[in-house]
Amino acid sequence: MRQSSHARFVGFAGVAGSARRQGRGRGPRRALAVGAGAVVAALVLTGCSVNEIVFLDLPEPVTKEGLIIQNLWEGSWIAAWLVGILTWGLMLWASFAYRRKHKDDTPEQTAYNVPIEILYTVLPLIMILGLFFFTARDQSEILTVSNDQDETVEVVGFRWNWAFNYLDQDAYAVGTPDVPAELVLPVGEKIRFELVSPDVIHSFWVIDFLFKMDVIPGKRNVFELTPDKTGVYAGKCAELCGTEHARMLFTVRVVEQAEYDQYIADLKERGQGGLFDTGMSTDEGQMPDERTI
Repeated sequence: MRQSSHARFVGFAGVAGSARRQGRGRGPRRALAVGAGAVVAALVLTGCSVNEIVFLDLPEPVTKEGLIIQNLWEGSWIAAWLVGILTWGLMLWASFAYRRKHKDDTPEQTAYNVPIEILYTVLPLIMILGLFFFTARDQSEILTVSNDQDETVEVVGFRWNWAFNYLDQDAYAVGTPDVPAELVLPVGEKIRFELVSPDVIHSFWVIDFLFKMDVIPGKRNVFELTPDKTGVYAGKCAELCGTEHARMLFTVRVVEQAEYDQYIADLKERGQGGLFDTGMSTDEGQMPDERTI
């Protein structure tokens, strides 16, 4: 009778120990599942699109050249997400798989691991060199000036507004303190932009072009873009240029060729033929020892 009781006790202890071991095994898996579910729920409940979550809401490009920038941006983020997910996964796995199971346990002590150290030195170097290669390649393609443009626009950034000289049309447009400047471009035509400034450094930025370039006194910066979607797009100065920097806004309107021709004719009728006089820019807010070019 005592043997039977002892057998039952041993059997119960074995089952209990097995249940505890199974429970310990389920713990990390349950924690990972809960964590993954929380991440998915958070992403869904934000109501954000895939573009907003994965690519930080990059605008759709409205120029042919913008596709190059979009591909570089999205490719870089895809690579970054893959590396991040792999790294986070390994960190979580290691934290659960090699956690201390008993208070007095001491983890295995190792001085170094040559294969792993080579791996985490060479792999980041390969990724950085790859990113540098694609960036340099795309930058070279975007900044190449082929001089086969259909129209040339001289962009004048001055304190505190913008002017646009249509060099091939002998007309100009300029903003006022009350009305931001407007740049009108024909759709599907390659435009050569020449950036100049009579006072300080500005930066010509049209968000939907996915492109910006500094406007530097004494230097003529040049680039070419081809708008391929009609619409109205916001532009601004992206360089802190002084006390009224926030006023340096403008719009870009991409229209059909007939509307563009009519716009140029309207400028000339309003007496805006020729080129904008950069002497109209102001020195207000300039320090006495600042150099004006």
